[in-house]
Amino acid sequence: MDLGIRGKRGLVCAASKGLGRGCAEALAEAGVNLVINSRTESEITRTAREIAERHGVEVIPVAADITTGEGRARVLEAIGHADILVTNAGGPPPGDWQDWSRDDFIRAIDANMLSAVALMQALVPGMMDRGWGRVVNITSGSVRSPISVLGLSNTARTGLTGFVAGMSRQVAGKGVCVNNLLPGIHSTDRADSLDQGVASAKGITMTEAREQRQATIPTGTYGTPEDFGAACAFLCSQQARFIVGQNLLLDGGALNVTI
Repeated sequence: MDLGIRGKRGLVCAASKGLGRGCAEALAEAGVNLVINSRTESEITRTAREIAERHGVEVIPVAADITTGEGRARVLEAIGHADILVTNAGGPPPGDWQDWSRDDFIRAIDANMLSAVALMQALVPGMMDRGWGRVVNITSGSVRSPISVLGLSNTARTGLTGFVAGMSRQVAGKGVCVNNLLPGIHSTDRADSLDQGVASAKGITMTEAREQRQATIPTGTYGTPEDFGAACAFLCSQQARFIVGQNLLLDGGALNVTI
């Protein structure tokens, strides 16, 4: 399918690996010129070169922490204007609700809610002026089904979801579609870290911990960054013009609900 976005300009955050890279790859395959960022210069530079060579598009790497004002300023300077924005930031560490301080919550909200809001405030007005735009926020399946040890993430990402629910309806009339992608368990460093935590707590191997989690997923497997990227690219397409303020869950059927 031709997504109709060849020649568009997009920003994909935290794109050196994992789900962010999956989104960047899929958008580049559709012909989108990109600015991508991550914190590590060597990684993001290599990723940009590989994506550009594979898909024949312009890919500008920016080494910056998107959760800081300084980092966002560097990325926004590089992108200028964007037709497509994919927000993404690593989640806070797992823990116990009794141990989290106010500072822990503020850090999580800054990273996983307010950084995305700031990027939308910076780039969406231009999309509205030009009459076309797409925003995809990478949140978490925990928005629909909270994960007890990820309470900091549950809190921050649910806040972002509430913001998007209202804001997306306000900008849709200007041709801008804002939606959220909710990953379940995908084969990423984040999943490896969580599996390692389970393995250590239970005194089992990483393989055993992964097999136990895979058994809870109807597909019997973890998702892949490629699966996720394809969904992201579709939400950024011309064909997605009637999808507004939605939360698309990609979890292999793990959440057992009717609606």
